[in-house]
This record gives sequence, structure tokens and C-alpha cells, in this order.
Amino acid sequence: MNSRVAVAGVGCVIGLALVLLGTGADPAQAVMGRAAVVIIAALALWSTGVLPEAVTALAFFLAVVMLGIAQPAVAFSGFHATAFWLVVGGTILGLAVRRTGLGERLARALVGRIGHSYLALSLGIAAVAMVLAFLMPSSTGRVVLLIPVVLSLADHLGYQAGSRGRIGLVLLVGMMCFNPPTAVLPAVVPNMVMMGAAESLYGLHFQYLPWLLAHLPITGLLKAALIVAVCWALFHQPPQRDDDEVPPVRPWSGDEKRLLVILTLTLLVWASDGWHGISPAWVALAAGVVCLLPGIGADKPLIPLEGLAQGVSFPMLLHIAGLLSLGAVVAESGLGAAIGGWLLAVLPLEPGATAQNFATLTGVSAAVGLLTTLPGVPAVMTPLASMLAEASGLTVQQVLMIQSIGYSTVILPFQVPPLIVAMQMGGAPARPAARLTLGVCVLAVLLCWPLTFLWWCLIGVL
Repeated sequence: MNSRVAVAGVGCVIGLALVLLGTGADPAQAVMGRAAVVIIAALALWSTGVLPEAVTALAFFLAVVMLGIAQPAVAFSGFHATAFWLVVGGTILGLAVRRTGLGERLARALVGRIGHSYLALSLGIAAVAMVLAFLMPSSTGRVVLLIPVVLSLADHLGYQAGSRGRIGLVLLVGMMCFNPPTAVLPAVVPNMVMMGAAESLYGLHFQYLPWLLAHLPITGLLKAALIVAVCWALFHQPPQRDDDEVPPVRPWSGDEKRLLVILTLTLLVWASDGWHGISPAWVALAAGVVCLLPGIGADKPLIPLEGLAQGVSFPMLLHIAGLLSLGAVVAESGLGAAIGGWLLAVLPLEPGATAQNFATLTGVSAAVGLLTTLPGVPAVMTPLASMLAEASGLTVQQVLMIQSIGYSTVILPFQVPPLIVAMQMGGAPARPAARLTLGVCVLAVLLCWPLTFLWWCLIGVL
């Protein structure tokens, strides 16, 4: 895009923010006004790519602090979020997977079992992502584990950087690691936020198997099929390299064996999270540190320091920290509470109109995610659940269950930090990612939402 357009757009945003700085007799209203301008501007810039994502993130941090929207501890809270350090540790692991050649070996094994067809590869990746949802409690962790293998798979099939086939496989990982796993209670952050708030505010406890029964058939399996179908329709491409062009498989190296042991232990510790209580972020970071240490079965580390400097993208980390900070800024500025109050006043909720209430609450949850990103939806919507229940005639638990259908619906890529991580690690641009998310979103609204309503009526959830 023309640089003058970018400069003009940023200038308008800054000018409007400065105007709002002096408006509003109520200081709280003025803060919310400035917060709204800065957040909308940041989301617009991240969505359109007018500026590099890292530049937008830095401008967001600066605007939040300089305009008095939130304290620095809140503005930069993304840097001490566990999700940020999970990305750091996972990026180091991913670098080791590619550097040692283990990713290429795993990719060849995958191709050998399911073939070269783009549809078969997509179904295989989707199946692996769904299985990992039951083993790993972090969608970002699943992304950073799968992306290096998928990139090696793309290299093996001759999909060059920027090619349609490579972009599709990367985006498939990002979508599959967040959307369908919403059906597995501990598998995504919004579920955990909603559960914690529901317990503290209402004394409600969601159980694993009833949640799985309610969500897996539609949100889990059907949506996974829709994601694969849209990915295939948008990005399918025949392999660009024949089998006889692929170098023969070499013997296992010592580095590959050591890394396989590290990854196996990491996966086991991730899977036993409910027993030991250690955050997946610290497990990933510990595994990353082991990859950087000499003397772990060899004189040299799996990743030398110069390799770390070249392989870890600092702009990517800035972008992710900015997205993670955004939800905290929304809450701290009072903007989230204001949105909730406004929603209560305008939503067409009526006792007895179950289908209408279901559609309204699902749509509102999905729309709130455009402002707060999807992990922030339960932070805004869960405290309103009792009032929404009273207005609609539903129970609080039903309102919270409906909320989950909304935050499992991705409209634009910036809403989902794990998808952004996949895009940054795999070099996938924002425009094709938006085509994918919008395509899946339309199908979800037309198919998944009404079928979920019918399924819940059948099994007694509604």
C-alpha cells in the first residue's frame, strides 16, 4: 500500500486521539474514548497490514502509556503473559526441529502414511491437531509443535515460501489448533477464563464429559471438516516435487535422537498438566533452554547462540505481545464494562424465545471478539451472564455455554493469537488468512450455529 496513505491514516488516528484527550467532563469517559480510538486503530492496522505488525504493536504500547489509558504494567502485560513465553520456548523448539532435520524426517513419515494428495495431507494434519487437543492444554503450544513439522512437509513437497499450498497448510494448523479444540474443555484459553470466572462469580463447575458431548459433534468435528474444506478450496496445489527428486533418507543423527527425547518428555509433561500444575509455558521454556545448553549428550548445543539470533523473530514477538496486551487494556480502561452495559440495553432478548436468544447471544459473543480478541470475550461476557440470563429466561449455565459458540467463531485472524503465531512462524500473509477465516465464519453461522441449537435441544442443554 502507498506509504503516503499509511502516513495519512496514522496521522488521522493520532489527531483524533489528541482531540479525545481533551474531551469529556468525566475523566473515566475520556479514558474510555481514547482507549476506543487506540484499540480500533490498532485492530484496523493489524487487520489491513498497512503498517508492519511490529510497528503497530510498538505504536499501540506508546499510545496506551502516553495518552494515560493504562499504566505501563497493563500496557506491557503481554510480555509477562504465559502465552508469550510459551511462544518463546516453542519457537526455540521449532528452530531445533528444523535445524536438526527431525522435522523433515517426521514430514516424510506423515507423507508415507497418508500420501501426497493435498486433501489427504490436510485431513492428516487436522487429525493430528485434534488428537493433540486432548493431550496438550495450550493451543499456542500445539501450534509451535506442529508448524516446524508442517514447514518441513511443505519443503518436502516442493511448496516454496509464499506459495499457495504452503500458506494453506500453515493456516490450517493455526485454525485447527484453536477452533475445533474449543470442544475440549481445558484445550483453549477462553474456556479456562470462562470456567474460572463462572466458578468465582456463580459457583458453577463445568464437567469435562458433558462439555465434550455438547460441543464435539458440531464445534469439534463438523467445524474441523469445514476448515479442511475451505483450506482445500482456497489453497490446494499439487506437489511441486516428485519422489525421485527427494534426497534419500539419511541415518539418524545424534542431535535428532537427543531432540526426540526432549520433545517426548516435553509432550509427556504437557499432557500431565492437571497432575503437576506446571504451566505449559514454563515447560516449553525449559525445553528451549535445554536445546541451548551444551553438554546434554554432546559437546555442542542443539542450537548455537548465533543460530538463536538468526532463527527467532523479534518483530513476531512484539506483535504477539501487543495482541496479548490488548485485552488487558480493554478491561483496565473500563471499555469492556461499558460495552457490556450497552449490550444489555439494546439486545433483543425475550423469555421464551429460545432460538432468538441463542442466535443473539452467540452473535454478540462473536462480535465482542472483534474488539477484545477471542481470549477476552469471556472476560467481558461472563460477568454479564446473570443479567443476560434474567433478560432471556435462560439459566446462567446456558448463557455461558452459548457464549462459547461465539468465541469459537473466528471472523478475522487478529482475534486469535495462536493463528497469528502460526502465520508469523510460517510466513503466511494476512489477506489469505482473512479469506480463510471469513469463509469458515460464514459456514459456521449457516451450519454450525443452527445445528448446535438443534443438538442442544435434543440432548437437553437448552
